[in-house]
Amino acid sequence: MSDPFDFDPAPDRYAVMGNPIAHSKSPQIHTRFAQQTGQSLEYTALLVEPGTLAQAVGNFQANGGKGLNITVPFKQDAWELADELTERARRAGAVNTLILSTGGHIRGDNTDGIGLVRDIRDNHRGRFTEQRILILGAGGAARGVISPIMDEQPRQLVIANRTIDRALALADEFKDLGHISGCGFNQLAGQQFDLIINATSASLHGDLPPLPDDIIAEGGWCYDMMYGAEPTVFLNWATAHGAVKSIDGLGMLVEQAAESFSIWRGVRPDTAEVIQDLRSAMTG
Repeated sequence: MSDPFDFDPAPDRYAVMGNPIAHSKSPQIHTRFAQQTGQSLEYTALLVEPGTLAQAVGNFQANGGKGLNITVPFKQDAWELADELTERARRAGAVNTLILSTGGHIRGDNTDGIGLVRDIRDNHRGRFTEQRILILGAGGAARGVISPIMDEQPRQLVIANRTIDRALALADEFKDLGHISGCGFNQLAGQQFDLIINATSASLHGDLPPLPDDIIAEGGWCYDMMYGAEPTVFLNWATAHGAVKSIDGLGMLVEQAAESFSIWRGVRPDTAEVIQDLRSAMTG
């Protein structure tokens, strides 16, 4: 006879909210992490209509939800919604991770930047310390990674953007962290960088920021936050112009997810096999 007190409690509930959301790999990634670490949880993808994030988060929390990932276009809304922000989320001006407490308290964090750093530093054995680093773009994707990159103490960080004023404003906002400057794409001539990070969405449209042919330093690396089954336009350009390593953003996606999972569950999953499996599934 079975013990009436021997039952499995309902798994803890987590989700990713965004619009669109059907393409999200987050449920697959977090389910793998849970299996790896023996955690009892359920992770789903939820479509949220513009202007309704606060209501959606409130409903999810009221129904016992423990945590959320927030993706495009709601990261700034989540930043404003949070009752408390981590320092890295405050600096990023955006939130991609919410920690939901039973009393209704919402804590916001941003794991995008540390996801990028861990992918380059840990998965690819790259380094930031004393490197000359160029970030292409001055939007939310760039803003979210500046603080964690500066924690690694690069020699310099240059933010280049089509609209110069946005690059200058972003550099000024983070200048307390170290040697950071902003410029237009047309001001990059004569400069060379050890690591170039594409934080624009140009790759999604098959476009390329206008860059000098000799901008990659000897032994330089290039990183595109975008990813796909084939190398992006930027990564093809990088390889053709002498980059010794060209990396897409799939590892960043998995690493930011691992950081969120670790915050929620107190255990760090193994990302290498998840990255490998996702890559294999994408490339067929």
